[in-house]
Amino acid sequence: MTLDRRNFIKLLGSASSLALAGCATQGGPAVGLTTEIMPKGSARRVVVVGGGYGGAIAAKYVRMLDKSIEVVMVEKNKQFISCPFSNFYIAGIYNDMNALTIGYDNLAANHSIKMVYAEVTLIDPAAKKVVTTEGTLTYDHVIVSPGIDFRTEEIEGYDENTPHVIPHAWKAGAQSTLLRNQLQAMPDGGKVIISMPLTPYRCPPGPYERSCLIAHYLKTHKPKSKLFLLDANPDVVSKKPLFTKAWSEYYKGIFEYVPGKKVTRIDAKEKNLIVEGIEDHKGDVVNFIPSQRAGNIAVKSDLVGDDKKWCPVHPVTFESAKHKFVHVIGDACSPPSTGAPMPKSGYSANSQAKVCAMNVVAMMNGKEMIELSGINVCYSAISDHQSVSIAAVYKIVDHKITAVPNSGGISPADFSMAQAEHAYGESWLKNILTEMST
Repeated sequence: MTLDRRNFIKLLGSASSLALAGCATQGGPAVGLTTEIMPKGSARRVVVVGGGYGGAIAAKYVRMLDKSIEVVMVEKNKQFISCPFSNFYIAGIYNDMNALTIGYDNLAANHSIKMVYAEVTLIDPAAKKVVTTEGTLTYDHVIVSPGIDFRTEEIEGYDENTPHVIPHAWKAGAQSTLLRNQLQAMPDGGKVIISMPLTPYRCPPGPYERSCLIAHYLKTHKPKSKLFLLDANPDVVSKKPLFTKAWSEYYKGIFEYVPGKKVTRIDAKEKNLIVEGIEDHKGDVVNFIPSQRAGNIAVKSDLVGDDKKWCPVHPVTFESAKHKFVHVIGDACSPPSTGAPMPKSGYSANSQAKVCAMNVVAMMNGKEMIELSGINVCYSAISDHQSVSIAAVYKIVDHKITAVPNSGGISPADFSMAQAEHAYGESWLKNILTEMST
């Protein structure tokens, strides 16, 4: 089905309602093979880098909007594992990650998307090529959804072996399993430490949710143990009244929140986090979530701004502020914003991907652009069967993304909707993963 502008907006709105109801060229030679692995020919082509919450949706919607545009999606993994809800697996509430995992076969078949399973080593805007470990791809436009990577170089003592001892578990998969196994192996009476970075980072409420679910695990299985959350921020940055209520009512005596503790050094052998070079925080299980930036390929390809962290983009087209015909969406991007920006979340990436796809197709066909009407809803678990949420709608005002006043809200402080919102959150996950994989 080819979508016109009117039907696209209707579909965008209905998909958002469904989720609410049920509610990742610097100088020097290119790295990788230089052989063209899929000659472009005369067809117009969009290459999508990354198959997460942003990339998979962008690839799908470009094809839905214009079947004459060839879409090639490059993703190094044949399966996607969702970071949202991975805390349920870490805390032993989910037995496995099956509910978090999708493949791309049906998406590719249903929409005639060409898949390349390879790692992207460079995006060359001058040559309009994507360089991969399997060869190169020429594009007319490229949509980059690279997610996040970590600024571990800022932490003294952190090296390639550290995450094998002190997991971050901020990319779902093997790290999630490692942290889960460490928690299960720890004797009752042990000490667990979570350390979280300064904002901005992927999923603002995520570390607080993790603290609740790990505290729930300890309360249920290892009640003599204790959990400490070291927050580099001076205070709770998301859903403060809800998390503080959960901590005091459900996890008193097991959990302690410690704000303003920025870790500057790590001793992985001793499982010791050193704050500002003077405070030692040793644990039996340590979960260190490093400071973040756009995925490595964005840095290598000169898509990040002067801060070398996030990718500045145009708020309508998500086109890079540094390179034409390159668009960046999801956690990696940094559109101009007024007030609180769109959070780095799966829901935001989904919204951005649809608007980006619409405008890439419009640019390629000389048609009118649409402005962002973005939605974000973040569900956070406070126990094994209760969740809370925060929601907002975003639009463009004076060329900046801004939250629409009184458009969203936060869950009731008395937790009266917490069980229902838990069901909404699980339904959101199922809906959005289905949208990405079919």
